[in-house]
Amino acid sequence: MLQLDQELKNNAYPGRGIVIGRSEDGEYAVTAYFIMGRSSNSRNRVFVTEGEGIRTEAFDPSKLEDPSLIIYAPVRVLGSHTIVTNGDQTDTVFEGLKAGKTFEQSLRSREFEPDGPNYTPRISGLMHVEKGNYSYSLSILKSDGGSPDCCCRYTFDYDRPAAGEGHFIHTYMHDGNPLPSFQGEPKKVQIQGDIDSFTKLVWDSLNEENRVSLFVRYIHIATGQTAASRIVNKNEK
Repeated sequence: MLQLDQELKNNAYPGRGIVIGRSEDGEYAVTAYFIMGRSSNSRNRVFVTEGEGIRTEAFDPSKLEDPSLIIYAPVRVLGSHTIVTNGDQTDTVFEGLKAGKTFEQSLRSREFEPDGPNYTPRISGLMHVEKGNYSYSLSILKSDGGSPDCCCRYTFDYDRPAAGEGHFIHTYMHDGNPLPSFQGEPKKVQIQGDIDSFTKLVWDSLNEENRVSLFVRYIHIATGQTAASRIVNKNEK
């Protein structure tokens, strides 16, 4: 099991990342989603609350250049499901689940982002908390070794996750031009502390120059209700 803080500290640019797991005491389903940016357009963002979820918003609307891949709802809630993604496929999963599709089936209509030469992967997570039971899934849709001719689709399911354990998936292996897509299975990482200490650990471990925003949520497994959420924005309104 890897230490999440070290994974983040040793990577100046993991891009966008999703962590899903279970708290140390076993009582909470845990998720974290962060965004980073290299361009002024990507850095000109904040997370704001929207209903039971969040959305991205331009910090300075006058400086917003291209909203197509940076303005979206990363987190939405549908009943016992919490959806966390790095793009507007959050809405695709939400509508798919409403129509009776599975997480994997819902994402069949999507592929990696059209931002060549990076072809940024679409990473998505789904948490299911109901009647004291908890499971989660992670997905990545990525180009075939940087070629846009083929979309590689991977879904990872985790039933009855152990206390203090989670999985971490992010868009890029490291900084570069073009940016190299994430490879392999989601990383098994340790989930430590309460929501405030966990939020601090993640935020403090992200590269100070490139970090933009972080969202963390703890959901009480016994009730399925949100226990607490935290938003950290580099750009404070």
